[in-house]
Amino acid sequence: MTVTALPTARLDPPARAERELVLADVVPVDATQVRLWRRALDSSAWRQAALLALLAGLWEIAARAAGNDLLLPTFTAAARALWEGLASGELLQRALISLRLLLQGYALGVALALGLTALATSSRWGRDLLSSLTAMFNPLPAIALLPLALLWFGLGSGSLIFVLVHAVLWPLALAASAGFEAVPETLRMAGRNYGLKGPRYVAQILLPAALPSILSGLRVGWAFAWRTLIAAELFFGASSGQGGLGWYIFQNRNELMTDRVFAGLALVILIGWLVERLVFSTIERVTVRRWGMQR
Repeated sequence: MTVTALPTARLDPPARAERELVLADVVPVDATQVRLWRRALDSSAWRQAALLALLAGLWEIAARAAGNDLLLPTFTAAARALWEGLASGELLQRALISLRLLLQGYALGVALALGLTALATSSRWGRDLLSSLTAMFNPLPAIALLPLALLWFGLGSGSLIFVLVHAVLWPLALAASAGFEAVPETLRMAGRNYGLKGPRYVAQILLPAALPSILSGLRVGWAFAWRTLIAAELFFGASSGQGGLGWYIFQNRNELMTDRVFAGLALVILIGWLVERLVFSTIERVTVRRWGMQR
């Protein structure tokens, strides 16, 4: 049997000739102008301002077409009433009364919701307790508890704080519990591998991962509490003669001053918008968006 020896020399492919590409002349573009134009075009503030201006124009046209200031005042009349109420300090005083009550009920509701969530994440009994309580009380409107609150706590701030806690507690507890349950198992294992336990494990692993759901629950709880407070003050103010923005709206409705009613409603909307933009959007931007958890 004859064995043919293969050549040991390396067989390199022939080298290809280099090819050079000549780039066409590029016209310089002022990057600053393009960047400013794109920034102005992509900014949501302009679109929102244009939308508000369009709604104000439609409101003015509809009010002038109706010709009845008692049913629908013009936008200029409502804006004038809002300015006069702010300048006199009456609207600011009413808003401060409402916001003080809101912050008290909101803070207490958040504390109770986080306590229930911690209990639910630590044991099966706590999870079953939270599931049962939310199934029973979350569908119940908070304003429906106001008559009972007036019987239990009397004509005072305690009744309003009670219904505010009910409005905040259950949606926040549900959102926070769902956020903790949705934490990936890989993150949990990573935290355990680094030796994190107890509060450090919750603060560095569970809480950041569940923060988008918690922020969503805080937003929903704030919206529920704000509109529940205004609705409760309409009823509560009629009973006690005192209150915040809700009582201001109710009182001016009884006096047939519709422009002031719209001014109070506009301030309610403005406060809700400012809280959303200055508080929740800022927290979201410096946390979950900065971490790449949301777009």
